[in-house]
Amino acid sequence: MPNFIDLPGEAVSKVQQYLERGSAELHYVRKIFEAGAFRIEPPQNVAGMAADIYKWGEFGMLPSLNARRHPDRAACIDEDGEFSYRELDEASHAVANGLIDLGVHAGDGVAILARNHRWFLIANYGAARVGARIILLNSEFSGPQIKEVSEREGAKVIIYDDEYTEAVGKAEPELGKLRALGTNPDSDKPSGSKDDTLADLIERSSSEPAPKAAKHASIIILTSGTTGTPKGANRSTPPTLAPVGGILSHVPFKANEITSLPAPMFHALGYLHGTIAMFLGSTLVLRRKFKPPLVLEDIAKHKVTAMVVVPVMLSRILDAIEKMDEKPDLSSLKIVFVSGSQLGAELATRALKDMGPVIYNMYGSTEIAFATIAGPKDLEKNASTVGPVVKGVKVKILDDNGNELPQGDVGRIFVGNAFPFEGYTGGGHKQIIDGLMSSGDVGYFDEDGLLYVSGRDDEMIVSGGENVFPAEVEDLISGHEAVVEATAIGVEDKEYGHRLRAFVVKKEGADVDEDTIKGYVRDHLARYKVPREVIFLDELPRNPTGKILKRELREMEVD
Repeated sequence: MPNFIDLPGEAVSKVQQYLERGSAELHYVRKIFEAGAFRIEPPQNVAGMAADIYKWGEFGMLPSLNARRHPDRAACIDEDGEFSYRELDEASHAVANGLIDLGVHAGDGVAILARNHRWFLIANYGAARVGARIILLNSEFSGPQIKEVSEREGAKVIIYDDEYTEAVGKAEPELGKLRALGTNPDSDKPSGSKDDTLADLIERSSSEPAPKAAKHASIIILTSGTTGTPKGANRSTPPTLAPVGGILSHVPFKANEITSLPAPMFHALGYLHGTIAMFLGSTLVLRRKFKPPLVLEDIAKHKVTAMVVVPVMLSRILDAIEKMDEKPDLSSLKIVFVSGSQLGAELATRALKDMGPVIYNMYGSTEIAFATIAGPKDLEKNASTVGPVVKGVKVKILDDNGNELPQGDVGRIFVGNAFPFEGYTGGGHKQIIDGLMSSGDVGYFDEDGLLYVSGRDDEMIVSGGENVFPAEVEDLISGHEAVVEATAIGVEDKEYGHRLRAFVVKKEGADVDEDTIKGYVRDHLARYKVPREVIFLDELPRNPTGKILKRELREMEVD
């Protein structure tokens, strides 16, 4: 046994890292067992799972894992009814075999442009069993964006919902296009598409197990594109249990339960939780479009135990509850998992009050995955927090020179984990210091080890010599009784250098004007944080994951 004292500093550091990594992985294993995903089961099931991982990787094997354990259990419930794990497994094999017949090889790009329904799952797991690079396209992309992104990411095939026929018309992938959902339920007119559907592909393809993939699948999740053209974020199957174990360390998901997933599955949040549900053998409740009354109806009807949403969805669900004469039955709901953009103290407080101690707020991004998770007790202590650091993850607050700041000081947030971001597909990377990657945000830790996000590091303005972050002002205005939501951007100002311009959506029939909002901010915050002007809008521009498109607000002409 080597004596640590005799080892050089770098070697000691390496040993410590291995010990920390091993401790974290054991912790994840325990949490996964407690959740019921790992269990004592027949030897043939264990051997089958190992063989499937060898052939198709951790993503591609998931339908087979559950088809072996409980074939008749619903993998999902969508507008077409229940769809079992056996059906998902067989359909995924048939799609994989069909894609191989089309000429798709391991490592080739397969783009998916689909809403939340069974065909998204079938396309995803079929492509995974080929070993494809799965490119998740945003459902709000324009035709030119679809063409640009699919060409840049090397998509050999595009699988799309019929409603996007016109949008994908300009794209000409080498091996053609397939329709996921073969009709558009929102239109009485046929799209005119001549492309085969996945159902056609399945009908003419073998549902026998797909052959071993030459390499395992990878996932390309596109950034939100709130500041420009969306970039592809590279992630391969990580050699760690952290993506699932980290979540289960803080959130009480259990196997064989029911998860409502309004968050779009083409986004990191929706894809992660779709994968976790498949890993746990749970049933996903999916709807093509987000409608709060239907989400609430699904919770009561299917006894949903967990719901995964972005903050704007949570806000609209709470609005829907307030308008109901008879409150919905939410007694089965144990978890409301929120991420995708900043939750905010006002919305967190409101959600805890109206839905109970079931709110879990994850801080992360496409690039950093996740860093912290705030549970109900953390949010009840301080609704502004994004929670403690997830075990196995490192988070440090650094100054502009890369030096770590003491507790309580605001600085740039840097994150490190066991499944790092591999860079943008078109080139480029986030800044990295000592193995930790910039989140793009600034924040601080309190004395209890809870993290707080002050705002984006590129949104900070200097007003009258003082640092101002829009997030603090946005959160305050959003809490006004006459306001639905608000945001703010920095604009030039002759007197102060920069000031904030606030954009506000007021409640229907509310009697509130610019002076009222300015006075409200003045009463609660420092004078230099009062917006220079307040612009009232019917709604804030957002992308499908709920992030506000501040680029559009900056380009807006204001009198």
